[in-house]
Amino acid sequence: MSARSLSEVASEIRSDWKSPYFGAVPYLDALSSLGSVNDRYGYDSGRDIVIYFLSNATGWRGETARRVKAELKALLK
Repeated sequence: MSARSLSEVASEIRSDWKSPYFGAVPYLDALSSLGSVNDRYGYDSGRDIVIYFLSNATGWRGETARRVKAELKALLK
């Protein structure tokens, strides 16, 4: 199975995380426009955006959060 696009992942995050932490919002917005960690968002790589999002998403909890965060971490390997 191929990896989902980052925009698909962002859509799932938005549907599950009803009130995202304000620090995660810009990175969630950036994820919404990316296909993969190899894409660029301004001066940042998709990889950097994923890292920044994960560092600001510690307050997002639950089964979906654990699964999606593991998916994003796997993309960084």
